[in-house]
Amino acid sequence: MKVYKNPVPTVDAIIQKSSSLLFVKRKNYPFKNQFALPGGFVNEGETIEDAIVREVYEETSLEVHPIDILGVYSDPTRDPRGHIMTVVFIVLVIRGIPTARDDAHEISWIPINKIDEIEIAFDHKLLIHDYLKWKKEGGTYWTSKKR
Repeated sequence: MKVYKNPVPTVDAIIQKSSSLLFVKRKNYPFKNQFALPGGFVNEGETIEDAIVREVYEETSLEVHPIDILGVYSDPTRDPRGHIMTVVFIVLVIRGIPTARDDAHEISWIPINKIDEIEIAFDHKLLIHDYLKWKKEGGTYWTSKKR
């Protein structure tokens, strides 16, 4: 039997309230104690839509509804654990009070104008900058899109 080495799918969520974005501080490596967007691995047999709802709930206690896909990011070097690609959703909070759970050490609403002043895990600064561009211009984004 042939063994395939395929990228592993993940999901990440952009959650905005007023002029701030929700971040989790990672409890585990890689990027332990750095801020990241809520998200995680897609389980076998799960749609990406179900995965983003589950992952956000597991990490933040928030029930969310995906409203759009920002894009797909697949740079093979974006995660030190291996070739891990992500589908980035823009989500709305349905209910809940943000509470750090699962592999999130803490939760913070970080003002958008402070994003470039803090360390952010993975390629999540790129995702956020693409989100800000999306808010002005729309469109879909990916790793190698000309900016």
